[in-house]
Amino acid sequence: MRVSELAKQGNTTAETVRHYTDIGLLSPSRDSHNGYRYYGAEDLRLLRFALKARSLGFTLGDIQSLTQASREGETPCGQVRTLIENRLTQVEARIAELQALSTRMREAMNEWQGAPDCRLDDGRVCGLIDSFVGDEAEQPRTTG
Repeated sequence: MRVSELAKQGNTTAETVRHYTDIGLLSPSRDSHNGYRYYGAEDLRLLRFALKARSLGFTLGDIQSLTQASREGETPCGQVRTLIENRLTQVEARIAELQALSTRMREAMNEWQGAPDCRLDDGRVCGLIDSFVGDEAEQPRTTG
């Protein structure tokens, strides 16, 4: 099958198929007469695997490493568990950061509800932000 057919069967875009081919995840054969790429059942299986892995937060580098391990006869399941545990910790930390940001933004919106828009002649850019973020900017940030 050609790029568009593989994309259709994989429920993705032709651009994704081309990119996965360019990085070596998919290995189509080439027609020597017209240069077209032809993909087989193995490419469809790898494409579906990659799309499922991406939906779980795995990077393309992770996916290449996992598929290489499988090609070499190894079982990458232990690596999968370790990777997803690490990513889950990172995602949960990011969610906490975003929730804190959402709270600060709502507080700012509430605080600024009746504040007038005005031009400041003292060099400040925006009095709204200065009045709210001044103390926040002084606090050290923690990262997870």
